[in-house]
Amino acid sequence: MDENCVFCKIVSGQIPSTKIYEDENSLAFLDINPATNGHSLVISKKHYATLLDIPGAELEELILAVQKTGAATMKATKADGFNVLQNNGAVSGQVIHHLHFHIVPRFKNDSLNLSLGGKKAGQAELAEWQKRIKKHLK
Repeated sequence: MDENCVFCKIVSGQIPSTKIYEDENSLAFLDINPATNGHSLVISKKHYATLLDIPGAELEELILAVQKTGAATMKATKADGFNVLQNNGAVSGQVIHHLHFHIVPRFKNDSLNLSLGGKKAGQAELAEWQKRIKKHLK
């Protein structure tokens, strides 16, 4: 627990939330600033700042909670699809530094734009990044 963390305070009951799923290690609740109807957050009950901090076995359990919550949200909202978003570090848009996944239901013509894309990369550039990244995967 981090005594200054909003999500830790939600887990401990110090701050109220609209819970939609809970198990031993995870908690899902509705976002108070939803991008679309049914937008929720799935968090680890233990405090980990980013995806890089959580042990693999706990991450496996957390992602199953994301999957369950996503499936239930699709059915409840009659969404056409959903995004799972997860940010690491302030520069990526992480506001609360407690590992969390956003489940954002998507509807035809909802006008929410979450598309990614930039300049087209050439084969030489891709090969260089492949080499650099693979070096760190060993």
